[in-house]
Amino acid sequence: MDAVLELRVVDGPVAVACWALAAAGVAYLAWSLVSRRPRVRGAALLAGAALAAPALTLLVHRFLVDIASVFPSDLPPEVLFFTGLGLFGVLLAAACLVRWGRSARSWGRRTLAVASALAVALLAAQQINAYFGLNLTVGDLTGSSLSRIEALEPALERGGASSVPLTGWTAPEELPPTGELRRVRLPNAASGFAAREAFVYLPPAYSAAVRPELPVLVLMAGQPGGPADWLTGGQLRGRMDRFAREHGGVAPVVVVADPIGNPSANTLCMDTKLGRAETYLLDDVVPWVKEHLSVATDARAWAAGGFSFGATCSVQLLAKHPEAFGSALAFAAEKEPALAKERSKTIQGAFDGDTAAFEDQLPSHFFAQGGHEGQFLFLAAGGRDPDFVSQAQVIAGQARGGGADVHEEVVPGEGHSWEMIGKAMPVGLERLAERWGLP
Repeated sequence: MDAVLELRVVDGPVAVACWALAAAGVAYLAWSLVSRRPRVRGAALLAGAALAAPALTLLVHRFLVDIASVFPSDLPPEVLFFTGLGLFGVLLAAACLVRWGRSARSWGRRTLAVASALAVALLAAQQINAYFGLNLTVGDLTGSSLSRIEALEPALERGGASSVPLTGWTAPEELPPTGELRRVRLPNAASGFAAREAFVYLPPAYSAAVRPELPVLVLMAGQPGGPADWLTGGQLRGRMDRFAREHGGVAPVVVVADPIGNPSANTLCMDTKLGRAETYLLDDVVPWVKEHLSVATDARAWAAGGFSFGATCSVQLLAKHPEAFGSALAFAAEKEPALAKERSKTIQGAFDGDTAAFEDQLPSHFFAQGGHEGQFLFLAAGGRDPDFVSQAQVIAGQARGGGADVHEEVVPGEGHSWEMIGKAMPVGLERLAERWGLP
């Protein structure tokens, strides 16, 4: 059973099978259209499907981005291409069904046509998932990987062992090879924000009889998304375990928090009528971590981080709350939070049209005030994600103007995906290791 759950769905045999089934499906549907007389009509239907699929894809994309504002920015070209491919398969099958009519002898062909369309749609879904790199295995898709994570037990909380500052800690002769991953329902007494469960990674050093007071990395996911994305697409445990092995078992305590609340929601990571997400992070999450886990409390030892929405949020926290966060790892951050592509929709939706109130909450406003010396900002984006590369450059200029130390990383050949994070995150973590003085 474990072998099935660990089977990769983004590449390998599963990807090959998806391509083969889809190719066979398209071939069957196309042949079914043009092999029946009159062939000109079948060819016309085939050409019509080929033209209608991309047109419909772009039309729906425009509606979702520009009218309904489901997404605050354009979707990647790769995602649009495979969405169009999936629609092409559906349109081909529909054309076949219409051409065959209701003849009883066509029921077998009808079934095969529907199966062919599903094969093309399956390839589209598999390739879109592979682009983002979110669900890598069968276990990720089914949720069984997450269901195995246990709740945080009292023995792992601060009272479960004594602790000393990291600078005065001596590593024992033996530490476990891997850290611990736990789930926890964080309180929301200050904010009332309806967050989902958080996840906590505790490195091998945390298991020592006398624990070091470790630095903290608070991570946030993209939108739509949730904390679990950092465990599946982000492969958090494996990446942090590798980092810990390179540093004598020492790594930050990682808390994956949820300032979104719902996969389809967008709180802007602010306190607005959309929710008190900022208060949740600052007055609920941060105090709980300091009280319940063996961690350092100085802001210099704390970093915020995230992907897309989460990256934008981490920049906001760094700029606005230097008393809480001294560093940030921002993977594909926006220059300012957004509900929609049009700025006016964001201001109207969250601030009732009050532009000044919105701009007073932006990172640019706080960086412009200066006083960010001693802070560190790591900005990363994929080379195939030019919009977010340019936005990172804007943020970098603002942060440097405020006095922060900034490192920009463009990952060649990667887009707006977790694969980009996989390549950039080790660089960012090493910069944090230097800053925190890890062994």
